[in-house]
Amino acid sequence: MEPIIEFTDFTFRYRAQKEPSLFGINLKIYPGEKILIAGPSGSGKSTLAHCINGLIPGSLPGEITGSLTVAGLNPEKAGVFGMSKKVGTVLQDTDGQFIGLTVAEDIAFALENDCVPQEEMFRRVDRAAEMVQMRDHLDRSPAELSGGQKQRVSLGGVLVDNVEILLFDEPLANLDPAAGKRTISLIDEISRDQKVTVLIIEHRIEDVLYKDVDRIIVINDGRILADARPDELLCSDVLMEQGMREPLYVTAIKHAGCRIRPEDRPQHIEQMNLEPYRGAVLNWFENTPAPPARPAADTVLEMEQVCFGYSEKHQILKNVGFRIRKGEMVSLVGQNGAGKSTLASLICGFYQPDSGRILLSGEDIAPLSIKERGERIGLVMQSPNQMISKPMITEEVGLGLTVRGVSEEEVRERVEDTLRICGLYPMRNWPISALSFGQKKRVSIASILVMNPEILILDEPTAGQDYRHYTEIMEFLRGLNRETGLTILMITHDMHLMLEYTDRALVLTGGELIGDRTPAEILTDPEITERASLKKTSLYDLALKCGISDPAAFAHRFILYERSLRQTASGQGREVQ
Repeated sequence: MEPIIEFTDFTFRYRAQKEPSLFGINLKIYPGEKILIAGPSGSGKSTLAHCINGLIPGSLPGEITGSLTVAGLNPEKAGVFGMSKKVGTVLQDTDGQFIGLTVAEDIAFALENDCVPQEEMFRRVDRAAEMVQMRDHLDRSPAELSGGQKQRVSLGGVLVDNVEILLFDEPLANLDPAAGKRTISLIDEISRDQKVTVLIIEHRIEDVLYKDVDRIIVINDGRILADARPDELLCSDVLMEQGMREPLYVTAIKHAGCRIRPEDRPQHIEQMNLEPYRGAVLNWFENTPAPPARPAADTVLEMEQVCFGYSEKHQILKNVGFRIRKGEMVSLVGQNGAGKSTLASLICGFYQPDSGRILLSGEDIAPLSIKERGERIGLVMQSPNQMISKPMITEEVGLGLTVRGVSEEEVRERVEDTLRICGLYPMRNWPISALSFGQKKRVSIASILVMNPEILILDEPTAGQDYRHYTEIMEFLRGLNRETGLTILMITHDMHLMLEYTDRALVLTGGELIGDRTPAEILTDPEITERASLKKTSLYDLALKCGISDPAAFAHRFILYERSLRQTASGQGREVQ
């Protein structure tokens, strides 16, 4: 069989850069394969994708050596338009991909450009909408859709053109766990039914592996470091060595001192043969100390039976009540549309509750203006594009200090310190337009952290981040929490973040609070995870299969063990410096 994509000794250097971003790539991908492309930020995986869909060198010029063939075409000669007939790309930021005022118009956009007769256009739009399960939403505006529905519309917009290759750029970045599972299932279904070749660029490796992939290609520093079947790759340490998160159950088995074998099928915990590892995992659990109880602290934020709706018929929050103590790190989780972002908006004063009270350090905050609340409560929004208003990084990060009359010298010092912490200092003189989505996310976090708030609310703080940058940001936030007592509330769809970094989880579904327990207890409770569209941690399945009767305790000890390893590594790093 001839490959549908073939790189031969391929090297690419952007016009504005001194060194190439891709070095000597030799890669063959065959028709009908489903491939996961993984690598840390800046590794070259997006550059590889841009070469395939023709953006390089069509829109992103540079120097190419070697050869590339995609579906019988040379992308350099075919250009972006020519390649769009062969390669359909679904972007990470779906909002940046919408053209039409309705779902139907958006799906039909490519057909309108090709002057397809109206009758055929209706037929093909209906067929594409049916494939992505959006037939009942054709008259809706894309702005009204959930994150998962937006992904489906973007997918429909490329499927309508009968492409041979589907390229997904971080399809799970902004989706809740249940929507992410549905997206991966849909991609798998289309891959099989339509016989298309699928390339998925994604940091959330365990979530992609919910359905089979043929190969995982690992890229770093512009080079292919691994190209292997998932069962083979997960037995190695390549992912962790390259700063990526491998599936939690795989890491847990390795912590127990085991060397995993490909023949035991580690790609899926449900099908994996755990017999050779059961005794070691059970022994590790029994010999790992239980976590000590955390002393209680004063309540800093309290909601008392809060109700809110955008209209009388559309109630968003229903009698929500909880307490957050000073110095806690708390996650707020639930499916898209559960009311999480609305709850944060109420705390910040963007809306007022229909009933109930919100207390800050025991005082009702209803009389406080948005500005007065903003001096004590910092909010980092989900989309960085909603926050950024300045053209340059340093201007954006220092904006809040500048409008409050802080001296120019102090602004400069605090901005530079914050940029170092967030890994943005080398880019301090860059325009924001030159940043990736994940880098913009870090700029938006930096612009709030520089203000030194009492309470920090983060809406999806790690969306679009690779494991290394995710860990850097979260370790920084944990350090702030530990050293200054900063209280942090994180709205997240990332179950790893919830487990690894928060002390407690608040679970919303349908506007009601259905859970207020430790993350390990939440993610090992099948009833709550089902009701709230969460993803039950794979540590739950591992614990039960290894004969551990308390999966929550197993998950909790695993997380604390991981945390101690990071702290040890961090201490050794400081000693070396």
